[in-house]
Amino acid sequence: MHPATEKLVSALQDLSISVEACDYQQRGYHFEIDLEADKLRPLAECMLAREMFLGFVGGLHVKPAVEIIYQFASFERACRIVVRVPVAGDNSMPTISDIFQGANWHERETRDFYGVNFTDHPNLKPLILAEEDVDLKPLLKKDEDLKGATEVRWAVPVEEKPEVEKAEQG
Repeated sequence: MHPATEKLVSALQDLSISVEACDYQQRGYHFEIDLEADKLRPLAECMLAREMFLGFVGGLHVKPAVEIIYQFASFERACRIVVRVPVAGDNSMPTISDIFQGANWHERETRDFYGVNFTDHPNLKPLILAEEDVDLKPLLKKDEDLKGATEVRWAVPVEEKPEVEKAEQG
């Protein structure tokens, strides 16, 4: 592991953030983090301080709550991180647009499509939808169509892996 990546992981662990290593060849990222909203801003500040950039912010409507997904990466070393944060019961999430400028539009788009209110966002007006469609929320699913958060994750039980992979593990 690159020394800067080791320092980043250590700094995140110092913030009581659990970082799980992943198989990049399988998932396309090196680490994943499941996070509570109250730790989002400290995580974002840590990422910025360690020269990580924000590549993506989006939503995913799953049970039990909408998740906001953040992807961070580095230009200097092979390090991609996915962070998942469940939205609070009041449909709010703290903004990180004052930490990462690029989050501004991503958060506005996520509000348009999922109805998430990014608290303290400086300009949370509709980005894509018209003002009169502010209550539309086109990417929210019906309750009966929702899958659980773990159902849409990468985990593949051993018994479902192809025979070739089982033999390699053996």
